[in-house]
Amino acid sequence: MNSSLVLLNPRFDEKIWGSEHLEPWFKSSGKKIGEVCFPGPDGEDLPLLVKFIFTTESLSVQVHPDDAYARAKGARGGKTEMWYVLRAEPGARIGAGFRRSLPREQIRAAAESGEIGALLGWWPAREGQVWFLPPGTVHALGAGVVVCEIQVNNQITYRLFDFGRGRQLHLEDAVAVANTGPYPGPSQPAGTRLVECPYFVVERIELEGEAEVKNRSGFQLVVVLLGEGCAGEKEFRPGQVWYVPPGAGSVIWSSGRARLLRVYEPS
Repeated sequence: MNSSLVLLNPRFDEKIWGSEHLEPWFKSSGKKIGEVCFPGPDGEDLPLLVKFIFTTESLSVQVHPDDAYARAKGARGGKTEMWYVLRAEPGARIGAGFRRSLPREQIRAAAESGEIGALLGWWPAREGQVWFLPPGTVHALGAGVVVCEIQVNNQITYRLFDFGRGRQLHLEDAVAVANTGPYPGPSQPAGTRLVECPYFVVERIELEGEAEVKNRSGFQLVVVLLGEGCAGEKEFRPGQVWYVPPGAGSVIWSSGRARLLRVYEPS
Protein backbone atom coordinates (compact mmCIF):
# COMPACT_ATOMS: atom_id res chain seq x y z
CA MET A 1 0.00 0.00 0.00
CA ASN A 2 1.42 3.37 -0.99
CA SER A 3 1.91 5.94 1.72
CA SER A 4 -0.70 8.66 1.74
CA LEU A 5 -0.29 9.83 5.30
CA VAL A 6 -0.07 13.62 5.69
CA LEU A 7 2.51 15.14 8.05
CA LEU A 8 0.95 17.89 10.18
CA ASN A 9 2.86 21.08 10.92
CA PRO A 10 3.37 21.87 14.62
CA ARG A 11 2.48 25.16 16.28
CA PHE A 12 4.71 26.22 19.18
CA ASP A 13 2.93 28.14 21.94
CA GLU A 14 4.87 29.99 24.62
CA LYS A 15 3.56 29.64 28.18
CA ILE A 16 4.71 31.15 31.46
CA TRP A 17 5.04 27.62 32.85
CA GLY A 18 6.73 26.22 29.71
CA SER A 19 10.23 24.86 29.11
CA GLU A 20 13.23 25.74 26.95
CA HIS A 21 14.18 22.06 26.68
CA LEU A 22 12.06 20.20 24.15
CA GLU A 23 14.43 17.43 23.06
CA PRO A 24 14.19 14.74 21.78
CA TRP A 25 10.79 15.57 20.33
CA PHE A 26 11.60 19.05 18.99
CA LYS A 27 14.53 21.43 18.65
CA SER A 28 14.78 23.93 21.47
CA SER A 29 14.62 27.62 20.51
CA GLY A 30 15.46 29.30 23.82
CA LYS A 31 11.80 30.22 24.29
CA LYS A 32 9.58 28.86 27.06
CA ILE A 33 7.37 26.56 25.03
CA GLY A 34 4.49 25.06 26.96
CA GLU A 35 2.46 23.43 24.21
CA VAL A 36 3.19 22.09 20.75
CA CYS A 37 -0.14 21.67 18.95
CA PHE A 38 -1.08 20.13 15.61
CA PRO A 39 -3.84 21.77 13.55
CA GLY A 40 -5.12 20.16 10.38
CA PRO A 41 -3.32 19.97 7.00
CA ASP A 42 -4.68 23.38 5.97
CA GLY A 43 -4.54 24.92 9.44
CA GLU A 44 -8.12 23.96 10.23
CA ASP A 45 -9.44 22.62 13.52
CA LEU A 46 -9.53 18.83 13.63
CA PRO A 47 -12.07 16.88 15.71
CA LEU A 48 -9.28 15.76 18.03
CA LEU A 49 -6.25 17.81 19.04
CA VAL A 50 -2.82 16.42 19.86
CA LYS A 51 -0.51 18.43 22.11
CA PHE A 52 2.94 17.86 23.54
CA ILE A 53 3.04 19.69 26.88
CA PHE A 54 6.26 20.72 28.65
CA THR A 55 6.15 22.09 32.23
CA THR A 56 8.65 23.81 34.52
CA GLU A 57 5.90 25.07 36.85
CA SER A 58 2.55 23.64 37.87
CA LEU A 59 -0.35 24.36 35.55
CA SER A 60 -3.51 25.83 37.03
CA VAL A 61 -5.94 23.71 39.01
CA GLN A 62 -8.70 23.40 36.42
CA VAL A 63 -11.69 21.46 35.17
CA HIS A 64 -13.55 21.03 31.88
CA PRO A 65 -17.35 20.80 31.45
CA ASP A 66 -19.34 18.12 29.67
CA ASP A 67 -21.22 18.73 26.43
CA ALA A 68 -24.54 19.67 28.04
CA TYR A 69 -23.06 22.31 30.34
CA ALA A 70 -20.76 23.73 27.66
CA ARG A 71 -23.57 24.06 25.11
CA ALA A 72 -25.83 25.69 27.68
CA LYS A 73 -23.06 28.30 27.99
CA GLY A 74 -22.90 28.83 24.22
CA ALA A 75 -19.83 26.66 23.50
CA ARG A 76 -19.85 23.95 20.84
CA GLY A 77 -19.15 21.16 23.33
CA GLY A 78 -17.29 19.98 26.40
CA LYS A 79 -13.83 18.56 26.72
CA THR A 80 -12.55 15.06 27.43
CA GLU A 81 -8.80 14.43 27.38
CA MET A 82 -6.03 11.98 28.23
CA TRP A 83 -2.32 12.22 28.98
CA TYR A 84 0.48 9.83 28.12
CA VAL A 85 3.51 10.68 30.27
CA LEU A 86 6.69 10.90 28.19
CA ARG A 87 9.11 12.15 30.83
CA ALA A 88 8.96 13.00 34.52
CA GLU A 89 11.69 14.55 36.63
CA PRO A 90 12.28 13.21 40.15
CA GLY A 91 9.53 14.48 42.44
CA ALA A 92 7.17 15.45 39.61
CA ARG A 93 3.48 15.01 40.46
CA ILE A 94 0.08 14.94 38.82
CA GLY A 95 -3.05 15.96 40.72
CA ALA A 96 -6.58 14.76 39.97
CA GLY A 97 -9.79 14.61 41.97
CA PHE A 98 -9.97 15.19 45.71
CA ARG A 99 -8.56 13.18 48.58
CA ARG A 100 -12.13 12.72 49.88
CA SER A 101 -15.62 13.82 48.89
CA LEU A 102 -16.15 17.52 49.56
CA PRO A 103 -19.14 19.87 49.58
CA ARG A 104 -19.05 22.39 46.76
CA GLU A 105 -18.92 25.33 49.13
CA GLN A 106 -15.69 23.95 50.63
CA ILE A 107 -14.18 23.55 47.15
CA ARG A 108 -14.96 27.18 46.35
CA ALA A 109 -13.61 28.42 49.67
CA ALA A 110 -10.39 26.43 49.15
CA ALA A 111 -10.01 27.85 45.64
CA GLU A 112 -10.42 31.39 46.96
CA SER A 113 -7.95 30.85 49.82
CA GLY A 114 -5.38 29.00 47.71
CA GLU A 115 -5.64 25.84 49.80
CA ILE A 116 -7.23 23.76 47.07
CA GLY A 117 -3.92 22.14 46.09
CA ALA A 118 -3.76 20.46 49.50
CA LEU A 119 -7.20 18.92 48.93
CA LEU A 120 -6.31 17.29 45.60
CA GLY A 121 -5.22 13.71 45.20
CA TRP A 122 -1.57 13.66 44.06
CA TRP A 123 0.42 10.85 42.45
CA PRO A 124 4.09 10.62 41.44
CA ALA A 125 4.38 11.13 37.68
CA ARG A 126 6.03 8.20 35.88
CA GLU A 127 7.05 7.70 32.26
CA GLY A 128 4.49 5.56 30.46
CA GLN A 129 1.55 6.45 32.72
CA VAL A 130 -1.87 6.89 31.14
CA TRP A 131 -4.28 9.42 32.62
CA PHE A 132 -7.87 9.55 31.38
CA LEU A 133 -9.59 12.80 32.38
CA PRO A 134 -13.33 12.85 31.68
CA PRO A 135 -15.28 16.11 32.06
CA GLY A 136 -15.66 17.22 35.65
CA THR A 137 -12.26 15.89 36.76
CA VAL A 138 -10.43 18.61 38.67
CA HIS A 139 -6.78 18.25 37.70
CA ALA A 140 -3.36 19.88 37.78
CA LEU A 141 -0.24 18.95 35.85
CA GLY A 142 2.81 19.51 38.04
CA ALA A 143 6.24 20.89 37.20
CA GLY A 144 8.91 18.79 35.47
CA VAL A 145 6.61 16.73 33.27
CA VAL A 146 6.30 16.10 29.52
CA VAL A 147 3.03 14.59 28.32
CA CYS A 148 1.32 13.87 25.04
CA GLU A 149 -2.26 15.04 25.36
CA ILE A 150 -5.17 13.83 23.25
CA GLN A 151 -8.30 15.94 23.63
CA VAL A 152 -11.63 16.76 22.10
CA ASN A 153 -10.87 19.95 20.20
CA ASN A 154 -12.98 22.32 22.28
CA GLN A 155 -10.98 25.00 24.07
CA ILE A 156 -13.08 25.37 27.21
CA THR A 157 -11.32 25.40 30.57
CA TYR A 158 -12.47 26.64 33.97
CA ARG A 159 -9.66 27.61 36.36
CA LEU A 160 -10.04 27.16 40.10
CA PHE A 161 -6.56 28.32 41.15
CA ASP A 162 -3.55 29.65 39.24
CA PHE A 163 -0.75 29.84 41.83
CA GLY A 164 -0.79 33.64 41.98
CA ARG A 165 -0.13 34.22 38.27
CA GLY A 166 -3.03 36.64 37.96
CA ARG A 167 -4.94 34.97 35.15
CA GLN A 168 -8.73 34.89 35.17
CA LEU A 169 -10.47 32.32 37.37
CA HIS A 170 -13.88 30.81 36.65
CA LEU A 171 -15.04 29.76 40.11
CA GLU A 172 -18.80 29.73 39.52
CA ASP A 173 -18.59 27.43 36.51
CA ALA A 174 -15.68 25.36 37.83
CA VAL A 175 -17.39 24.54 41.11
CA ALA A 176 -20.67 23.79 39.30
CA VAL A 177 -19.14 21.16 36.97
CA ALA A 178 -16.54 19.63 39.31
CA ASN A 179 -16.73 16.03 40.39
CA THR A 180 -16.43 16.44 44.14
CA GLY A 181 -14.99 13.04 45.06
CA PRO A 182 -11.74 11.08 44.69
CA TYR A 183 -10.17 10.11 41.37
CA PRO A 184 -8.91 6.53 40.84
CA GLY A 185 -5.43 7.50 39.65
CA PRO A 186 -3.58 6.59 36.46
CA SER A 187 -5.18 3.93 34.26
CA GLN A 188 -3.86 0.39 34.09
CA PRO A 189 -4.48 -0.68 30.48
CA ALA A 190 -4.23 -4.42 30.02
CA GLY A 191 -3.08 -4.34 26.40
CA THR A 192 -2.34 -1.95 23.58
CA ARG A 193 -5.66 -0.07 23.85
CA LEU A 194 -4.93 2.73 26.30
CA VAL A 195 -8.21 4.67 26.27
CA GLU A 196 -11.63 4.07 24.79
CA CYS A 197 -14.43 6.56 25.29
CA PRO A 198 -17.32 7.96 23.20
CA TYR A 199 -15.01 10.62 21.71
CA PHE A 200 -11.76 8.82 20.91
CA VAL A 201 -9.80 5.60 21.05
CA VAL A 202 -6.05 5.62 21.68
CA GLU A 203 -3.91 2.55 20.95
CA ARG A 204 -0.18 2.13 21.50
CA ILE A 205 1.94 0.63 18.72
CA GLU A 206 5.25 -0.90 19.78
CA LEU A 207 6.94 -1.16 16.41
CA GLU A 208 9.81 -3.56 15.81
CA GLY A 209 9.90 -4.40 12.14
CA GLU A 210 6.80 -3.45 10.18
CA ALA A 211 3.06 -2.99 10.65
CA GLU A 212 0.22 -1.56 8.61
CA VAL A 213 -1.76 1.57 9.39
CA LYS A 214 -4.96 2.08 7.45
CA ASN A 215 -8.15 4.08 7.80
CA ARG A 216 -11.22 2.64 6.12
CA SER A 217 -13.36 5.59 7.22
CA GLY A 218 -13.56 8.25 9.90
CA PHE A 219 -10.85 10.34 11.49
CA GLN A 220 -7.41 9.00 12.42
CA LEU A 221 -3.99 10.28 13.52
CA VAL A 222 -0.66 8.59 14.20
CA VAL A 223 1.59 10.20 16.83
CA VAL A 224 5.30 9.34 17.01
CA LEU A 225 6.59 9.22 20.59
CA LEU A 226 9.85 7.29 20.29
CA GLY A 227 12.16 6.00 17.57
CA GLU A 228 12.54 6.53 13.87
CA GLY A 229 11.39 4.71 10.77
CA CYS A 230 9.39 5.07 7.58
CA ALA A 231 5.79 5.27 6.52
CA GLY A 232 6.03 4.07 2.96
CA GLU A 233 8.76 6.28 1.51
CA LYS A 234 8.35 9.02 4.13
CA GLU A 235 10.57 9.09 7.20
CA PHE A 236 9.13 9.58 10.67
CA ARG A 237 10.73 10.68 13.95
CA PRO A 238 9.65 11.61 17.50
CA GLY A 239 7.35 14.60 17.87
CA GLN A 240 5.55 14.11 14.58
CA VAL A 241 1.80 13.73 14.05
CA TRP A 242 0.50 12.18 10.84
CA TYR A 243 -3.06 12.49 9.52
CA VAL A 244 -4.47 9.34 7.93
CA PRO A 245 -7.24 10.39 5.51
CA PRO A 246 -10.26 8.10 5.04
CA GLY A 247 -9.37 5.30 2.65
CA ALA A 248 -5.64 5.86 3.11
CA GLY A 249 -2.96 3.76 4.71
CA SER A 250 0.67 2.80 4.75
CA VAL A 251 3.10 0.14 5.78
CA ILE A 252 5.19 1.58 8.60
CA TRP A 253 8.50 0.08 9.66
CA SER A 254 11.46 0.69 11.92
CA SER A 255 14.86 -0.97 11.83
CA GLY A 256 15.09 -0.45 15.58
CA ARG A 257 12.29 0.19 18.02
CA ALA A 258 9.58 2.82 17.78
CA ARG A 259 6.55 3.72 19.89
CA LEU A 260 3.53 5.38 18.31
CA LEU A 261 -0.04 6.20 19.26
CA ARG A 262 -2.93 5.51 16.92
CA VAL A 263 -5.77 7.93 17.65
CA TYR A 264 -9.20 7.65 16.07
CA GLU A 265 -12.87 8.33 16.59
CA PRO A 266 -14.97 5.27 17.51
CA SER A 267 -17.31 4.06 14.79
